[in-house]
This record gives sequence, structure tokens and C-alpha cells, in this order.
Amino acid sequence: MLWKQLEFRYPENIIFMLIPFLLLLILILGYRKKEKILAALHLKTGRGSGFLVIFLLTLASVLLAISAMGPQIFTGYQEVQKEGLDIYILLDTSKSMLVEDMPPSRLQWMKNIVDRLISRLEGDRVGFIPFSSDAYIQMPLTDDYDLARMFLSVVDTEMIPGGGTNIGAAMNLAAASFQRSAEGDKVILIISDGEEHERASLELLDRLDLSDIRIYAIGVGTEKGGLVPVLNAQGMKTGYKKDQQGEYVISRLEPGILKELAGRGRGAYLQATMTGRETETLLQELSGLKRAQYESDKIRVFKPLYQYFLGTGLLIFVLAYLLLERGTVDEE
Repeated sequence: MLWKQLEFRYPENIIFMLIPFLLLLILILGYRKKEKILAALHLKTGRGSGFLVIFLLTLASVLLAISAMGPQIFTGYQEVQKEGLDIYILLDTSKSMLVEDMPPSRLQWMKNIVDRLISRLEGDRVGFIPFSSDAYIQMPLTDDYDLARMFLSVVDTEMIPGGGTNIGAAMNLAAASFQRSAEGDKVILIISDGEEHERASLELLDRLDLSDIRIYAIGVGTEKGGLVPVLNAQGMKTGYKKDQQGEYVISRLEPGILKELAGRGRGAYLQATMTGRETETLLQELSGLKRAQYESDKIRVFKPLYQYFLGTGLLIFVLAYLLLERGTVDEE
């Protein structure tokens, strides 16, 4: 039966169903007050027409409330072919990412870049690989961007113990995790301040199959740099990092390795800016890459019905108004 296939696109708008009940209460109270006044003046009105107007106004408001809920009827399934890029984002979680030369910190700026990026993607799959002294897949490739934001929100500098920055481990893990059966380009996006990257990362590229992998890098930080905060167990800043001589450690953006990695990976190096221009440039770069058809999906198709409830409700409102205008008051 048709009513069994009826669904509402905006069920949360059921709150509007309170309006007809409130309207009915107001109309009844108003009608009774009007009758008392007319009775005191020895006048009378057509009782039947008054109740009819109340009924029509209430019915019209019910229909409009149903229209606001977006009624629709299920008509079947439609197969949609998904296509896109596979993008592994390598997130630098070393302690130097706590530096505040790009406020509030390089780490938060990195998260902002990723959030802006995934908000503009359509169908591309993304995965996260945090790295510092080691690397691991925090989130496999997915096109569920809400899930990606959830994983992104918990990225911090405590995810991987130890010091150093082993970008080579992260790149090797990303290259090995791509689905080689896909025909489109694969993308490795490195977001880092470039500090302490080992030259062995470049040697690693010679052993990787990069025939269908593009490497892009975004440098986060400034050449002037800043002090490296030290956090306690509660994540509160207790001071700044010092070297063995007791001097404060200054961390600076070092784009050298990042530029070489991007160059060998037939990609591009971009530097994070306060305006977010690097995200726009990256999206333009990605738009020219070959996308693969990686799966088909069946989506439910609906026919909207709100217009029928809306139109009928408005017509009934007009009818009620005309009946109200024709109401007469007679002397007893």
C-alpha cells in the first residue's frame, strides 16, 4: 500500500504539529468569548459557520505542518557509480607541531587544512596516517567524511611515543595500503613542518612503485619559528623545551625534504598560509588527476509530495477566510 511507502525527509519538523493544536485552542477560546460578547449585546451569529471555519483553519494548519516535514514516497532504487581518488594524508604528530608560530599551533593549523580539504571533496576516499618516530594507519580509506572528521578531532602529539620524525615509515605504509586494482591516481599528502626528516626518506622513494602515486606536501610553520611547548599529563603547557645546554629549542619550518619528496612524486609543495590559499591550490591540482570508478552503490529514490499538502492547505485557508467574511451578525 502507498501509505506504507510514505516517509518524511525532515521528521524533526514534527514540532510544527503543535501549531494546529495551539491554533485550535485559541480559536475555540476566541469563539466562546465572542459568543458571550454578542449575547450581552443581544446579537447572534451562525453557530454552524463558526465551527466550520475553526475546523477548516485547523485542517489547513495540519496540512502545512505535514508539508514542512517533507513527505515523500519511495519509488525504487537507482544504481550510482562512485568515482574518485584515493588519498592518504600523512599527519605529522611530532612535538614540534605544538609550536605556536601559526596560532593556535601548527597541529591545529594542520587539522584546519585537512578539515577544509575534506569539506570540498566529492567522492574521493581519504585515510589518515599519523607519524613521528613511527607511523600507523589511524583511519583506512573511506568516503565517509563525517567519520573522517571524528578521527581528525582526536589527532594529537601523544598518539605515537618517542621522538624524531620518520616520514619514510609513513610513506611506505601509505604506498603499501593503496588498492592496486584501482585504475585511478593515488595521492600521498604530507602535512608537516619538515623538521628532523631523514634523508633516507628520499632513498625510500627509489624502492617504491610510484607509477600511479602522486606526492603532495604542505609545510606548516614559519621560517622564524618558535619555542616548543612542554605539556603535562593534562595537556596543560608547563614550559618550553630546552636542549642539553639548557637553551630553549627553536623549531623552524624546514621545507627542503618536503619539496624534494613532492618533486620526485610528480606533485607539488605548498606552504600553509593564513588565508588558506594552499587548500585551493591543492584542490586545483587534484582536479586534474585521473579518478577511478571504485564501487557502485544503490540509492533509494523518492518522489516529493510536500507540494500537494502545501497547496491544499493554502486553498483551505482561502476558503476559511471567505466563509469568515460572509459571516453575518443578526439582532435577536
